[in-house]
Amino acid sequence: MTTQGSAGEDWATYLASRQQAAKDPRLQAFFQAFTARPGMTLEEAPLIALDVETTGLDPRRHSIISIGVVPFDLDRIRFSQRRQWLLKPRFPLESHSVTLHHITHADLAHAPDLDEVLEDLLQAMAGRLPVVHYRSIERRFLESAIRFRLGESLVFPVIDTMALEARFHRQPLSARIRRWLGGGQLSLRLQDCRARYGLPGYSPHHAVIDALATAELLQAQVAARLGRNARVGELWC
Repeated sequence: MTTQGSAGEDWATYLASRQQAAKDPRLQAFFQAFTARPGMTLEEAPLIALDVETTGLDPRRHSIISIGVVPFDLDRIRFSQRRQWLLKPRFPLESHSVTLHHITHADLAHAPDLDEVLEDLLQAMAGRLPVVHYRSIERRFLESAIRFRLGESLVFPVIDTMALEARFHRQPLSARIRRWLGGGQLSLRLQDCRARYGLPGYSPHHAVIDALATAELLQAQVAARLGRNARVGELWC
């Protein structure tokens, strides 16, 4: 798997450049603390599961309303150190989002803007390699939100458990959108991927629970398919 960052650079070069170029002190601290390197094994890597719940799929028209993180490694999930934030949406909350996430207008009436919790979020993630299920949600929405507020980029490498599952089953990544709703022969939805490893079902669309589910899924993928000595540079994207 290619280890590509912004503008075709490899991730290690990109991260080094962002350490120097970031202007906001919160972004500076985040990039300076990013310790994962391509030659590091998964067993050595400090990990954090990240889930972002949004009001839709288009960051130009939809908003982040919740973020959850759960630190972990291959042996232990530190659920007691989980963090979750409800966030004031940039765009109006729509009824279908309330139905999906059960996060209501009342829940968000006094929620902070992302900028108000950004330092806490980046500190929680500092020094850990994020693990997500479908990076086009987490990374695109965070990048869009940060660029809107700060005029700076917040792009970072992740391990994507959906992309790994697609690779295991030789599914082209272009097929993941078609599989998103579970159609066809193979579903890459989080709960369906978990079921293939005998992991229990959790109620979806709750940020910190989906982060926990993603952490457990990566542990299962490592145990069943990757091995603990798989290199970060072969997996991050």
